[in-house]
Amino acid sequence: MRETLASIKAQALEQIAQEGADLDALRIKYLGKKGELTAVLRGMGSLSAEERPAIGQLANEVRAVIEEAMTAKAAEQKEKALEAQLKAEKLDVTMPGMAPAVGHVHPLTLVQRDLEDIFIGMGYAIAEGPEVEYDYYNFQALNIPENHPARDTQDTFYITDKILLRSQTSPVQARVMEVQKPPIRIISPGRVYRSDAMDSTHSPLFHQLEGLVVDKGITMADLRATLSTFAQAMFGEQTKIRFRPHHFPFTEPSAEVDVSCFACGGKGCRLCKGEGWIEILGAGMVHPNVLRNCGIDPEVYSGFAFGLGVERIAMLKYHIDDIRLLYENDVRFLSQF
Repeated sequence: MRETLASIKAQALEQIAQEGADLDALRIKYLGKKGELTAVLRGMGSLSAEERPAIGQLANEVRAVIEEAMTAKAAEQKEKALEAQLKAEKLDVTMPGMAPAVGHVHPLTLVQRDLEDIFIGMGYAIAEGPEVEYDYYNFQALNIPENHPARDTQDTFYITDKILLRSQTSPVQARVMEVQKPPIRIISPGRVYRSDAMDSTHSPLFHQLEGLVVDKGITMADLRATLSTFAQAMFGEQTKIRFRPHHFPFTEPSAEVDVSCFACGGKGCRLCKGEGWIEILGAGMVHPNVLRNCGIDPEVYSGFAFGLGVERIAMLKYHIDDIRLLYENDVRFLSQF
């Protein structure tokens, strides 16, 4: 058995020392459960009591020598592999580098930030609310009755009878008025959803920015002055505004607001379709019912509200003729801004 152990040791060391030796296979061959050294140990039952300790010690020595040789060989193979990798992946530091592609702010975000800066400069705070909203805040609190066309499932994305995707950011105004006592001066930018077919001017998802002011003695004159200041800051100091009578359930009186065409100065051009004016938003005095629904006494307080589409402002500012371009993520288009 001594000769067998010596033979196993010699064969194992010789095979381990070979170039490209498969150490995992050799470990199984000599040291595994069915390996040659294990087979010798299993045959020790046939030895006398005097021989067993000596053979057992010799077998352990052979195992230790083989494991040590495998460990040294593994370290050698790892070092050679690293050297080969370093040679293969040699870096030429004199070669010019490749600059990574750097993104930039989306035009909608640029416009929204401009809008926010304008109104923050006038003392407004930014208020936010959930996009998945209760029917109450989206409609009832805003004086929109149950039979109003806007509450039809063809116009609004309902999740349940009482929960929907907000169709405007006006619910944020109702939520703020419920918990905050006047004076209130906020803007509420964010995504809104309507069941519109996608075309060059409509999208089922778009962005709004609405404003609300509630305090004692607020009048239509304050609304006009605010929107005039906004229009001049956004489109140029020569910009004028005009109000056209309209109807919104949550404001009374209500108006559509136009700005003089900043491309032609009001003379008429392709952008304004020859009219000299461009419609940009809706506005009006907050309806007494809305104030009342939110726990504010309309006999003491009054207010105005306005709302505009961020996409519409972006399209006007950057002369974009198709809203779909803002959502297609075409780098050739977005890289222009």
